Amino acid sequence: MGKYTKEDIFRIVEEEDVAFIRLQFCDIFGTPKNIAITGGQLEKALNNEIMFDGSSIEGFVRSEESDMYLYPDIDTFDIFPWRPQSGKVARMFCNVYTLDGKPFAGDPRNILKRVLKEAGDMGLNFKVDPHLEFFLFDTDDAGLPTTDTHENAGYFDVAPADQAENVRRDIIMNLEEMNFDISSSHHESAPAQHEIDFAEDAADRMADMIMTFKMTVKTIAKRHGLYATFMPKPKEGVSGSGMHMNILCENSDGESLFSDEYGNLTDVAYQFIAGVLDHIKGITLVTNPLVNSYKRLVPGYDAPVNISWSGSSANRSSLIRIPSQRGAWTRVELRNPDATCNPYLAIALILAAGMDGIKRELTPPAEMHENFTAATTNEIRNAGYENLPQTLGEAIEAYSKDDFVKNILGESVFDKYLRAKRMDWDSFRTCVTQWEISQYLSKF
Repeated sequence: MGKYTKEDIFRIVEEEDVAFIRLQFCDIFGTPKNIAITGGQLEKALNNEIMFDGSSIEGFVRSEESDMYLYPDIDTFDIFPWRPQSGKVARMFCNVYTLDGKPFAGDPRNILKRVLKEAGDMGLNFKVDPHLEFFLFDTDDAGLPTTDTHENAGYFDVAPADQAENVRRDIIMNLEEMNFDISSSHHESAPAQHEIDFAEDAADRMADMIMTFKMTVKTIAKRHGLYATFMPKPKEGVSGSGMHMNILCENSDGESLFSDEYGNLTDVAYQFIAGVLDHIKGITLVTNPLVNSYKRLVPGYDAPVNISWSGSSANRSSLIRIPSQRGAWTRVELRNPDATCNPYLAIALILAAGMDGIKRELTPPAEMHENFTAATTNEIRNAGYENLPQTLGEAIEAYSKDDFVKNILGESVFDKYLRAKRMDWDSFRTCVTQWEISQYLSKF
């Protein structure tokens, strides 16, 4: 049974004096889009009659196929707490449908739903618990973002070293008004870097929540005169920002399928791990979609560089680790994703890869007991472990050859995503960086 009915939405809009409702969706790169309607258009929206031009959305359709419909998911209705309290603004996430009333194959939300439908048919219920890191930087006199900060705090520091305690508090209070169950927040390792954690939820709802989280963080930071960025590596010499994905798997009775009664990993857990490791190279272009993403995935900065797993919660140099909470809380943590990814596509591919391991009853490679936090890429390779793609170019190459990824995304999304990322890489390869100038100009 859903959270709301149509009658509930009409009542809330009237009682709360909601003047505008944003019908939100996103393109294949995770960029949020929306159409804003007034309360007078709400009935039309709830009857799935609001149209938009799909040819204007990156990666959607050609102009001759442009007319599409937005079907609001009424259970995602939320009022933005930071907007005016007279004439409020609300939001509903939408699914994209074609003119003939069918789910649009290129809608990232629909791609995730397809994967979760298969999971349900297999008796698997997935929950996701992401850990998003971000930086809060100063802005310049024109209000534009910089990478400057006046603080020099580190892990778990408090005020006055942590100068953004009140910013995080404001972000959390706004998130809680939008039904987030916040578990903790803290200053991260680098100056101006922060993390706010919230409780696990159903995989499809969590993708929506990630979109909401990023928008909320950016909005509240701006109100405090700061700029929030989820860019993976905005400054060299410090740790970057990731979005570790913790995956829980339950049966229809809510019992963990990753843990037995003694807290040991089950065959399902091992098979899921094996499936993710088997497909991770092809998936990485989606979980880490920017040229800059691979500046984070380097040795020495608490980010994974090798394809491995560890049952030790203390081994943070592995790609996959199993956090210390076991039993009903047993989860598989994938550590390479960052928050610039499209969460619908990233979660869909991670879960589908794990499900493929379950279906094929794969066995993971031997557990990694070494801790390679301070090791070089060559030392890791010499120890017998494969590396993740080290550049966007390597990720493109792995993605382009992976029929599994193409099958999950669908040929159209797969090809459009690949074409766009090749353009990014080609553009980057033509750039002359400041590093090259400082290294070579005076020598040659």
